[in-house]
Amino acid sequence: MFEHILLPLDGSSLAERVLPHAVSLTGAFNSKLTLLRVINKGSEKGEGNIINPMAWQMRKSEAEAYLKSVKEHLGEVGIESEIKIIEGNPPQQICDFAHNEQVDLIILSSHGSSGVSAWNINSTVQKVLLRAYMPVMIIRAYKEDYGSLTGLQYDRLFLPLDGSKRAECILPLAKSICKEQDSKVFMTHIIEEPSLPKQTPVSEEISSLIEQLREINFEEAKNYLDQVKEQFKTENVETIIQCSKKPSIAMHNIIDREQIDLVILSAHGHSGESRWPYGKIALSFIVYGTTPLIILQDLAPEEFSKSLAEKFSEQTKGH
Repeated sequence: MFEHILLPLDGSSLAERVLPHAVSLTGAFNSKLTLLRVINKGSEKGEGNIINPMAWQMRKSEAEAYLKSVKEHLGEVGIESEIKIIEGNPPQQICDFAHNEQVDLIILSSHGSSGVSAWNINSTVQKVLLRAYMPVMIIRAYKEDYGSLTGLQYDRLFLPLDGSKRAECILPLAKSICKEQDSKVFMTHIIEEPSLPKQTPVSEEISSLIEQLREINFEEAKNYLDQVKEQFKTENVETIIQCSKKPSIAMHNIIDREQIDLVILSAHGHSGESRWPYGKIALSFIVYGTTPLIILQDLAPEEFSKSLAEKFSEQTKGH
């Protein structure tokens, strides 16, 4: 699934909380692992906005020494890696490197050298997510601290499925992790309760129709999840079907209740559009989720429509 995994690191202990996950996934998929450090050359300026070449060279040497130390640490647990140091704007350089080097997964810590904030992810992660157009993994730095590089297991996987082929793009990955780590899988389908835009009380006739629709949807969802469950060829799969007016909240509640270790979802579902990199469910997990999260991008980069900001930026570049 992941032949090449990219690990952007900024030298902070918070960013290093991705390392156990990188070890677990690299070992499971026998992946190539690249440790990347992006140095923003423009951030170290002296008086008169003149870059101090001595200070810049020191920062570059420190970054190289740091990555070599991480590489050696990973080598001690049997994980081979290569290091790369590049200059420029970190979010843009991370995305460019990932595209140019055919990276299959970027593992990001929610916070890094700037420290933990009240925001669920920092600005660098947010920018990478919006421009990467590829599978990404988010580790919650304010929560995850394993203390060891090895031994990380994804014992309980959460898979939200809405019946669409887009959502099903997560199944090969989930089956691989389940096979490698003997994980328990929680496949979930949330039936959105129908709502009526009216102020007056709902009649018995309409209530009866809503109940009939709910029962039909429930039966269809059960048949669908039962068919998907057979693909795993293991008894360690549980299906959960719920009706809710707020599907994303229902999913978060299930994750808390079942003590999920890893959420795997598609960037879009049946209602997703190529105008945006993520649908509303994926955005909900990015912004409010608290567990490790893998988002598989179901669309290719060329399928996305550029935002007005991107178009304006390209037109004004160099001016």
